[in-house]
Amino acid sequence: MRIGILFAAALALWATTASAHFLLIYTPEVNLEKRATVPMRMVFWHPFENGEVMELAKPEEFYVMRAGKRTDLMSALKPIQFTGLENAASAYAADVELKRVGDYIFVMKPAPYFEASEDKYIQQITKSYVNRGGIPGPWAEPLGLAAEIVPLVKPTNVIVGSSFTGRVLAGGNPVAGAEIEIEFMAAEPDLATNSPKKATASPMPGGAVVVMSDENGYITFGIPRAGFWGFAALEVGTQTEHDGKPLSQDGVLWIRAYDMQ
Repeated sequence: MRIGILFAAALALWATTASAHFLLIYTPEVNLEKRATVPMRMVFWHPFENGEVMELAKPEEFYVMRAGKRTDLMSALKPIQFTGLENAASAYAADVELKRVGDYIFVMKPAPYFEASEDKYIQQITKSYVNRGGIPGPWAEPLGLAAEIVPLVKPTNVIVGSSFTGRVLAGGNPVAGAEIEIEFMAAEPDLATNSPKKATASPMPGGAVVVMSDENGYITFGIPRAGFWGFAALEVGTQTEHDGKPLSQDGVLWIRAYDMQ
């Protein structure tokens, strides 16, 4: 039996010394019926606790994959300030037109961020999904990123009360024993004000929610409530150093869960 399934059954909570950093690629609606221009916000934040916002420098890459074709979106990025409850910091906005049906996989590779409290750099290679027209695409295929979590449950309509399964990969290879922090987007960004909306949940006691990947890189987690959930596979990437300091190259995945009506 996979270790990840055991974690899902127990909903195990592991304490960590620091709250979770998560890079968001956020748009409020991930299932679209018609052609639309979707507003997006990219924020480096602590979304579960609605806490500190970290500076997001100009990313190294921002693009979207559809039907195996990559479209560069760097020119669509617009610098903004995102104001959290504790501080304001640089972030990015983009408006992206989705013309055709199918799955769109948005990917951002940020510049490494120096976390002074840990004396290391963090680089969260992040994926987020939008579907247009209800037509499925290659959402379960890996992209060959230096660090990524491949969803094995359709990431745009996970049912609350079911389980989510993914696979942790580094350069296409499964990562055993990886630590995966799980974050609920308790306060979604308000696109009009570039600030968080009212929080709908509080952080769990005991620190970050964490599961470990099994010997084949699989993780499974039971989804307890509707909203956006983030999964960050920590320090799994193919690059481990930047500017003479340790680099935590993480694979981040965002999914959307819904209550059944």
